[in-house]
Parts: sequence; structure tokens; C-alpha cells
Amino acid sequence: MQFKHPEILYALLLLLIPIFVHLFQLRRFQKIDFTNVAFLKKATLQTRKSSRLKKWLTLLMRLLALSCIILAFAQPFSASKKAINTEKETVLYIDNSFSMEAKGSNGPMLKKVLQELYENIQGEAKLTWFTNIETKKNVSQTDFKNEVLSIDYTSKQLSLEDIKLKATQLFSKSTTADKQLLLISDFQQNGKFPVLDSSYQVNLVQTKPVVAANIAIDTVFIASQSATGSSLKVGISKTGEVPETVAVSLLNEGKLMAKTAVDFSEKNTAEMVFDIENTGRYIGEIQINDGLLSYDNSLFFSINEKEKIKILSITEANQDFLQKLFNNENYTYTQQTYNQLNYSVIPEQNFIVLNELKTIPSSLISTLKSFSDGGGSIFIIPNAEMDRNSYQLLLNELQMGTILNEVVTSEKKIAKINFSHHLYTHVFEKQVTNFQFPTVQSFFPVTSNASAVLSFEDDKPFLLQTALNYLATAPFSSENSNFKTSPLIVPTLIAMAHQSLSLPKLYLQTGKINEFAIPIKLAQDEIVTLKDSVSNFIPLQQTKANSVAITTETEPAKSGNYGIYHKDQWLQSISYNYPRTESILNYATVEDWEGTKAFSSVSEVFNTLAEENNTTQFWKWFVIFAVLFLVIEMFILKFFK
Repeated sequence: MQFKHPEILYALLLLLIPIFVHLFQLRRFQKIDFTNVAFLKKATLQTRKSSRLKKWLTLLMRLLALSCIILAFAQPFSASKKAINTEKETVLYIDNSFSMEAKGSNGPMLKKVLQELYENIQGEAKLTWFTNIETKKNVSQTDFKNEVLSIDYTSKQLSLEDIKLKATQLFSKSTTADKQLLLISDFQQNGKFPVLDSSYQVNLVQTKPVVAANIAIDTVFIASQSATGSSLKVGISKTGEVPETVAVSLLNEGKLMAKTAVDFSEKNTAEMVFDIENTGRYIGEIQINDGLLSYDNSLFFSINEKEKIKILSITEANQDFLQKLFNNENYTYTQQTYNQLNYSVIPEQNFIVLNELKTIPSSLISTLKSFSDGGGSIFIIPNAEMDRNSYQLLLNELQMGTILNEVVTSEKKIAKINFSHHLYTHVFEKQVTNFQFPTVQSFFPVTSNASAVLSFEDDKPFLLQTALNYLATAPFSSENSNFKTSPLIVPTLIAMAHQSLSLPKLYLQTGKINEFAIPIKLAQDEIVTLKDSVSNFIPLQQTKANSVAITTETEPAKSGNYGIYHKDQWLQSISYNYPRTESILNYATVEDWEGTKAFSSVSEVFNTLAEENNTTQFWKWFVIFAVLFLVIEMFILKFFK
């Protein structure tokens, strides 16, 4: 037994007072003589004995009653060591990812969890809680109840390791506090269980859907294009037992354009193709009707009118190969000779080719440096009779390396392709070895930290890349190389041109760093804005000479089709979709997580914690006994003869 106010026990010393009073209360009996002395002596003896016993019993009842009253004020109780510890910390994690939208026995799992938390949270203790997107530290339980029912779903999902690290940071550094971490989640299997910190107890509540089934639209991409239209391929997958056929709809700006059905009778994935006409912009959406998880029932995409890439060739050599590649409807191709160059058109370009210039004047070097700093792309093809000093000045400005003094005049085969380089993404299905590699008769050795795109047999570079700038180490003239007639030149130069203007994809993913550029010339302090039907925001952007580079990460947080605007002028569309990681309903077995306690419901874990922290109070019993002893005293005084 322990006492809440043990200092009151000092009052037990007061029990000495009635004892002293009783002991020193010496009453003398007055003697009166009667005729029958023997009888009177016997009566006197009996009276003295009975009076002394009555007084001792009265004293005992009063001492017991007073002792019980003092003990009651000291508030005796019994409790476990955990319950006695008044320094308590509770951290609560609520998984509000999209998978918690699955139907449990009483509706969506997240909504049921939030309702149980609202009903079971009580008391005066502070609470720290966090979800996948927000954190609230040391809030009152009243404030928690005001906010808990408004927690909404999010596409972000913290891993178990992230949850552990965040919870550890939220706990104080106290070594004596009773720390409890409560994790409420469906525990989708996304990695191994982390090793837990022994300084706090981890309690788990795993919510489970009645049926672990779902249908998701995974991806959409353009499979092929023609002059009149495009073939749009849609990938759909299922988890668990779902209907064999599911309707799939194609919409453009909210209008139904086509509808078909997907068959899941024999496999878990399916693909279908929609043919769309090239009618300019296409603000599209793919929809399915699935009553399980709703977040992956739509996939948004945008097809904008193609922007022509502006290419300028500054040449002193044959440029027929450049005309064949770029003189078509996909590009705005301009060629100018070295001695008739119009410097004013350079800032308007996206991609500039220096085609075998013998010398590069300082005025052109400074202009090209500004062009590169503004986001432009440059490809340098050297001349066999080049002025090394002027070339070296340009390479120094572009930080591309150093040209060595002596020319290597032996025949070299361009035999090594950097298949992992971004220029060749989606170009080669596999790493080919029986390729008809081109050769050169001479080249200029270069020392550089730039990435090698193409290399000779001895690993010396033929084509280097730094940022958006490229350098060939050998002339392309037919006397020196057959690279112009090689199959490699087409994907290499086409990829260079397209990399100079990073056009948006069909759609981007929310919650990730996305970078793209739009071709627009903005004045100083002018910006572009992303808008949908209900909201707008200003993305991180960098204004360049002939485009605006845009970066998005945390915004937009909601999937959908957005427009890019300059003031009130629509520029183009862009689409965002949630990641599909929550669509696969595969759950971990939390009972295998060492160092944790698993519970079936929120109510169960709170009842268990309440029992562990329960204290048994005894002060009421001592009050009852005090009253009882006073009543016994009254009976003794009244009826004891």
C-alpha cells in the first residue's frame, strides 16, 4: 500500500493526546458509609471495574476512528510500478494512406479508426500524434478530438523505418518516463520490420479489410503515332477476387469519347488501346468503376500541341546531314555561315551546332556562354584545321575539358556506347555487340571530367557531355569519318535536340521532384502559374532565354489536369497522378515484429493501457471504518452498563 499524501501520516502522533488524557484522568470516588458495609464494598468494586472497561473501549474506538480519518486523508492506494510513474509520454501514429480507404467490417477502415479514437481518448494528459503528412506535438486531448475526425486520405506513405525514426524524435530524452508508441495502420508490406528502441513500448493495431481486392489503372502511354492520330495504350491490374469484366472509359475535357471493357478472367493484368485523333490539345482521363479503392480509379493525362524545337547550325563545312535530320515540321531549323552570322537570333534558339568552324571569335564565345547559362544546348564539332586557342577558350567557358596539343592520326573504331546515358534511353532494347560501328582517321585527345557518350576501342572519348553541352573529338567530314552515314548519328543528334527542350510527359507523379520546361519568353519578374478548376499555385521556376524551367514537388498534392498560365493566358496542360504503391493490398504479419504488442482494435489497446495504469484507492474504506468505529463508540456509551 502506498499513500498519495504520506506527509499527513504525521498526524497519527495526535493519537497520543487522548491516550495521555485518559491515563492522567484520575477520578477519585467519594466514600459514603452505609449500614451494610460488606454489600456496599462489593458494589463499589463492581462499579469501578465496569467503568474502567467502558473507558478503555471508548478510548479504543476513538483512536481507531481518528486513525482511519487520518489514513483516509493520506489517500492510500495500490498500483503497479508503471501506474505509479506520473511521467508518461504517448505518441500516436495514424496511417491515413489511400489503402486505409478499403472497407472493413464497419465501413472504410480509416473512418472507423478515427471514430474509435474519438470515443476512447480521455483524461488530462498531453498527446503527441502524427500522420503521413502532419505532426502535432503535446496537444490536449480536447484539441485532438477536435481534429481527429477531419483527418483525410493522402497519397504519401511512411515506411516502418521512417515511422520509427520520427517517433523516436518526438519522444523526450527522459530516461524515467513511461513511453508508449501506438501505431494504427493496415501495415502494407513495404520492407522488413525495423529493430525497435527499447526505451519505449510499441503497441500495434492492424486494421484489415473484409475483402483484400482492388482494380487499378497503372499507366497510360502513346504506343504509336501517325500523321492523323495516336494509339493510347492503357495498363490495368487487379488484386484479389474482382469481377471478370470491368468497364473502362476515355474522356476528353470531361466528355466521354470511348468506352470498352477489360477481361480479368485469365490473368491479373490487362492492356487496351484507344485511338485518338490529332486534334491539338487533349486533356484526357481514363476511368474505371471500382467500389473498392477509389483513388486509383482515374488516371489523368495531357497531350499538348507539339512545340517546334529551334535549331541553329553555324557552319564552315558540309551540312547536308543536319538538313536531312532537322529540316522538317518538327523543328525550326536555321543555318548560317560563320562570316554571315546574325548574333541576335542566338538567344531564341534551343539547340546550336558549331559545325567544323576553323576559329571561334571571342564575341561568339561570350554569346555562346550566355546562351548556355540560360539553359541552351550546344554541340561542338571540331575542324581538322581548327584554331586550338579559340576552341580551348570556349571549352574553358563551358567547363568541358582541355584539348591536348598533338592530333592522333591512326584509324580508330567508335566501338563503345554508353547505353545508360540519357541520350539513348528507349533507343536500344538491349546492349548490342554486333553493331556496324563507324570509324575515324584522326581525332583530338581531350582530358575532361565530362561524361563519355561514345568512346573508341581504347576507351578514349569520341563524344563528351557536360550539362546540355556536347563535344565531338573528331571532325565529321567524309575525309575523316563515316559517322555521318552511321546509324548512330540519327538517335544521337535527335536526342540532343530533344534534350534541349524538356517537354512535359503525358503525366507526372505527385510527391516527387518533377522538372520540365515550356517554350515561352518572359520579361523580368514575370511568372507562370499552375491552375485547376478550384486551386492555383506558383511553382518553382527559372526563366531562361527562350523557355521557363519548372520544378514541382510538394505541389500539386492532388491528382488532376492542370493548366499552365502566364497571367490569364493559357500556355499548355499538364497532368499529375498519385503513385500506385497503395494499390497492391499485401499486408505484413505484425505478430512477427519482435518487441511489440499487437491488438485487434483501438478499444482493446486503450482498455489494456487503462488496466496497466489503474490504481486501487482505499480512502473510502477508511472513511467507512471511521464512521463504523464512531457508531460503535455511541453504542458503548449508551448501552454498556
